[in-house]
Amino acid sequence: MITRARQINLALAAALIAAAAACQAHDSGAHRRSGQPAPAAARGFTLVAGGDVLPDSSVVDRANSDAGGSGYDFRPMLAGVRPVVSGADLAICRMETVYDADHIGSPALKTPPQMAEGLAATGYDSCSTASDHTLDDGADGVRRTLDVLDRAGVRHAGSARTAQEANGATLMRAGGARVAHLAYTDDANGLPLPPGQPWAVGLIDPGRIVADARAARKAGADVVVVSLDRGTAWQDEPDERQLLLSRQLTASRTDGRPDIDLILGTRAHVPQAYEKVNGTWVVYGTGDQIAGEMYNDQGVQDPRGDESTIGRFTFAPSARRGARWEVTKAEFIPLAFDLDAGRVVDLNAALEQGAAVGAVRDRIRDVVLGRGAGRAGLVMGK
Repeated sequence: MITRARQINLALAAALIAAAAACQAHDSGAHRRSGQPAPAAARGFTLVAGGDVLPDSSVVDRANSDAGGSGYDFRPMLAGVRPVVSGADLAICRMETVYDADHIGSPALKTPPQMAEGLAATGYDSCSTASDHTLDDGADGVRRTLDVLDRAGVRHAGSARTAQEANGATLMRAGGARVAHLAYTDDANGLPLPPGQPWAVGLIDPGRIVADARAARKAGADVVVVSLDRGTAWQDEPDERQLLLSRQLTASRTDGRPDIDLILGTRAHVPQAYEKVNGTWVVYGTGDQIAGEMYNDQGVQDPRGDESTIGRFTFAPSARRGARWEVTKAEFIPLAFDLDAGRVVDLNAALEQGAAVGAVRDRIRDVVLGRGAGRAGLVMGK
């Protein structure tokens, strides 16, 4: 596929997988799902957020091959990022497609349900399911997808099977904090909402998002994280609508405290900038963590469609009761999806192994820092 991505050779991918497998004995995700109460003294936590999971038929074929030709196994595909994901207290992903065991691929984008098992094994705790593909298979697709995630032990936000589910925030424990995950999308590719189910997918509306964030805070959330599916495809720079929405949401406060603590953006298929807006970190676009051969809006195969970042944010409680939990460290980790090997590759780890991926890593870095995030404290992590 992509010349630069092909520079990540199979031997390197195998080495990264072996290293990730060695880390499986130390599954820091276990403490997140154990259900044990947090200690009385609030302690900080780390949150990571990965890019779009958008498997095409070639990706599905690779998962079938990794399963020995019987079923699908997505764990090897994600093994290269498992140390980063499972090493966090809370990990959020973005599932763009719906699950269907019987009808995979076109015309609607559908994914084998084993993907949820792969995400769980990698250490992801919650996925945004609000995307332009959420309604590709109507209400049945929404129900199937959320049922599959439930069985895999992965929480979800952004789509719903019932009105009650739609009106409640996804609350999770991370360190000493209760974290709410909310998710919304700009549209559903013109597909109508299911009859009688206007709540099936959360659509972007600033007033609603703020109201939901405030309700989550009242429900006990110390930190409110919002996933947004909005942006212009193949555009490195965030568009005006992304910028405006981020300014609106980060400006909203209740009793002087911001209503939203972190914004995670997707949709553009390419990595976009991080920026601190009104004191709140915004990731305009993470890019695609898993995708196949991606063609841009000129119909040209575009390597950027297989590049992404993982954002990692360290939160600490305030010494003052009821005050905002602050991000004390903000990091990004550049990734690429190697189409030849069918693996997500941590580019920093690849460089340490001697792979010729410096140009890809540096391009992602320049885009991510393009709106001054470095001056606000963002650094490239490992």
